[in-house]
Amino acid sequence: MSLPLIGSLSLRGRLTLYVTLLSVIPLLTLNALQTRGARRMLEEQIRASLLREAEGVKDLMEATLAEREASLRSWAEDVVVRSALRTGNTQPADALLALLQRRYLSLNGIVLFNDEGHAVSASTPALRDAYAGMHDALRATPWFREARQGRTTGEGVTVEDPVFGVRVLSLAVPVVDPATDTRMGVLLAAFDWAQVDGLVQPALARAHQRKLDSFALTLRRADGAVLFDSRGAAAGGDEGLLAVEAINGTDVKDVADGWRFVALVDPDEAYAPVDGLHTLALLLALGFLVLAVAGAWLLARGITRPVLALRAAVTRIVREGDLTRDVDVEVGDDEVGELAGAFGQLVKQLRETALSLQRGTRVLSETVAELQRASEQQERNVARQATALQETQVTAQEIKQTSLLASEKAEDVLGRASRAEEVGREGEEDIRDSLGGFQSLLEQSKQMTERITQLNERTRQIGGITQTVKDLADQSNMLALNAAIEAARSGEHGKGFGVVAREIRNLADQSIQATERVRDILNDLGGNILSTAKMTEAGHARVEAGVEQVRSSGERLKELATIIQDNAAAVRQIAGAVSQQNAGIAQIFTAVTDLSSMMTDTQQSLAATTRAAKLLREVSGQMQDVARAYRT
Repeated sequence: MSLPLIGSLSLRGRLTLYVTLLSVIPLLTLNALQTRGARRMLEEQIRASLLREAEGVKDLMEATLAEREASLRSWAEDVVVRSALRTGNTQPADALLALLQRRYLSLNGIVLFNDEGHAVSASTPALRDAYAGMHDALRATPWFREARQGRTTGEGVTVEDPVFGVRVLSLAVPVVDPATDTRMGVLLAAFDWAQVDGLVQPALARAHQRKLDSFALTLRRADGAVLFDSRGAAAGGDEGLLAVEAINGTDVKDVADGWRFVALVDPDEAYAPVDGLHTLALLLALGFLVLAVAGAWLLARGITRPVLALRAAVTRIVREGDLTRDVDVEVGDDEVGELAGAFGQLVKQLRETALSLQRGTRVLSETVAELQRASEQQERNVARQATALQETQVTAQEIKQTSLLASEKAEDVLGRASRAEEVGREGEEDIRDSLGGFQSLLEQSKQMTERITQLNERTRQIGGITQTVKDLADQSNMLALNAAIEAARSGEHGKGFGVVAREIRNLADQSIQATERVRDILNDLGGNILSTAKMTEAGHARVEAGVEQVRSSGERLKELATIIQDNAAAVRQIAGAVSQQNAGIAQIFTAVTDLSSMMTDTQQSLAATTRAAKLLREVSGQMQDVARAYRT
């Protein structure tokens, strides 16, 4: 199944498209695979580089803090420090602590506290004075509490120390009396937290040399609190950044155990070399695509040019039918050249076939012409015989049809006459029955007229009764009115009589209204009765006239029945004669029909021979047309 767009292309266009696709698809696939592999390799390299930087900073930080913590523990065991706590002589201790601070520049100060939190000695007098009066607050600090337990802590490094005014890591260890193994005080070394920035600067410098300006390092406690961020205090979150962390283990015991050193970088900046390589690869693929299209077009042109020449030769042969010219196409010794040679041999064989076909059609045309002439002569002779026989058959057919028609008409007339005779008898009986029915109807009409007259009289009597009832109602109304007047005169004693009088008056009014409705109904009924009486009288007159007409029709129907009986006898005689004549004509028609059937078979045989000759002539003509279509 071909796609609509590809199916509409020419052979050259399809070859160009296919060769281009075969060239470009593997290249694009290889480019995608290489780009993916390079990106994966670069990801691994960047992660390894970030891990190295994080591990380097972790190791450096761990070594620095471990060294400072070890030094602090050795200082706490010095005799001068213990003597200052035991005897209260602080001058040797002050000189020692001042010397140590000058030697270790990463420390902001060194202070010796007794077990109650009072500052006994310090690297500077100002530092000792700053802790004066803070023993209660000092005992509540995390580092002091942990130091009294023999442990160090990193809590408090996220905020500025109130004494030093900067962020410091308070490294504190207990001072123990070796004789009694009791705690005498706490020695504090304030590590300058700003020194961490100096520890990460080499890593940042190396990242900038690799063009990773977004590279950053952060230091976080195990609970996630940020202790240090090279991006500054205004740094945002880590969303969208590539992060690799190194965790400080417990193999070397120090205050930084569990801290996480995280190296961050923007992935867009980190993968920029791969993206640039991918863009370059796409541009190279685009250039190769242009070269592939041009090469494919040249290849398709070299293949399709001889094919187009062959198509032109075939088109000329089909359109002009010219087989006299040989196929001359300039091709090489490849498959297309073999196709052109085979097509030339096909044209030569087609030319020889056309010549043989023309000779055969001429011989066939002459033979068919002679066969057609003989067939036409026989067909004319048989046609004349058939015409004469057909005329005889037609005449016999007409006689037979006339005889059959006469016989059918006679039978029909005979049937109609019999039916007329029966109808006449039935009509005579119906007339007698109709006369009896009309007589009964006439008597019933008289009785109806008398009853309608009686009904009209009864209606007048009911009207009189209704008038009487109306008069009584009027009188009752007057009596009720008089009673109401008398009840009004009687005052309180006549109220009950007044109610009765009012009810009688209401009944009288209702009787008057009912009497008027009955009178209206009787008037309508009387009018309808009078109209019915008139119609009954008119119907009675018409019935009498109809009875007279039926009597007259009965007499005439009797005369018609006598005439029909005479005609029926004559029709029976005619029908017998026509039946005998029809039998003789049928025998003649049967003989003529058999002869006509044999002549028809002969004509059909000759017609079949003629059609075959015509068909041969048409086939011969078609073969000649085909042969003449090519010039040889």
